[in-house]
Amino acid sequence: MITLRNVSKTYHLSRPGSRLPFAARRRDMPTRTIEALRNVDLHVPQGSIHGVIGLSGAGKSTLIRCVNLLERPTSGSVVVDGQEMTDLSAAELNQARHRIGMIFQHFNLLTTRNVFDNVALPLELMGMKRGAIRERVLPLLELTGLADKTRQYPAQLSGGQKQRVAIARALASEPRVLLCDEATSALDPQTTGSILALLREINQKLGLTILLITHEMEVVKSICHRVSLISDGELVEEAEVGDFFTAPRTRLGREFLNDFLQLEPPKALVERLEEAPGEHTHPVVRLAFSGDAVSTPLISRLARECGVDVSILQAKVESIQERTLGLMIAELLGSPEQTRRAIDYLETHDLHVEVLGHVQRDD
Repeated sequence: MITLRNVSKTYHLSRPGSRLPFAARRRDMPTRTIEALRNVDLHVPQGSIHGVIGLSGAGKSTLIRCVNLLERPTSGSVVVDGQEMTDLSAAELNQARHRIGMIFQHFNLLTTRNVFDNVALPLELMGMKRGAIRERVLPLLELTGLADKTRQYPAQLSGGQKQRVAIARALASEPRVLLCDEATSALDPQTTGSILALLREINQKLGLTILLITHEMEVVKSICHRVSLISDGELVEEAEVGDFFTAPRTRLGREFLNDFLQLEPPKALVERLEEAPGEHTHPVVRLAFSGDAVSTPLISRLARECGVDVSILQAKVESIQERTLGLMIAELLGSPEQTRRAIDYLETHDLHVEVLGHVQRDD
């Protein structure tokens, strides 16, 4: 449904001190170049929810705005619903955007229009007759939980209700794709949960393909099927959400996950960690397990079969949509041979094992 191939976006900005816009500058005036996106490849299948997560300034908003060409890529291909967006004329692009809805962090509602008229606005601009507009808008207000707010104005609505109006407006043109640019960042946790539930319902009922960008792991955990991690304009990791939470492949991915889960060894232990094992050290490991392994007594079996003691430093169980994920940080206490055998045992039982380091034994 959405395919980006080798997409790059470069901005040429004036040097500090120059107040002229780029178009007004002479060619010999100093500029600086910012590569907002570099060689981005991304595929979002029809009917899926794909999240892009990254730090502020990583290129998230630029990426999503390249999908509907609010930002035109410097190079690369953008295909939406089988159509190469960068080849379209202005009139063709305007038509193509009718199939791509978009919501933002800020709701951008017209304060002088009530809920119904805000949702109806894009249909009016398309030249649709009032009766047809009414037939289109009323079901959307029902879907988004706004049926009793039809005649209210934005000043009378909560933040969550305003975002529901924005979602209904984005759906008015019956798009096949919905782009969400930090759509829950301005909302409290409870309201965020209700908006995410609405997006999930829209995805399931309408078969809508959703691409969202966020810096919140809770958003990814709650509704996304796949996630991409962006850093300095490059996609550095992509995975199914359950796999990302189990075993992120990059250092940045692990940092995002650790910050979200708050699952780190005690600081006093971290200060003692050594990278290389020694004759009198034992490993500290992070374990991730899912499915049947969550309810299987693997740790007690490990102790019996491998002859190690296990000191559990932290542990928690997370629900990732319909998948249960267990996470643990533990010390494996035993001889080097015993702890090596213990790690092999865990890996053969489909646990993801990450050795965080080694600490000196106290004996």
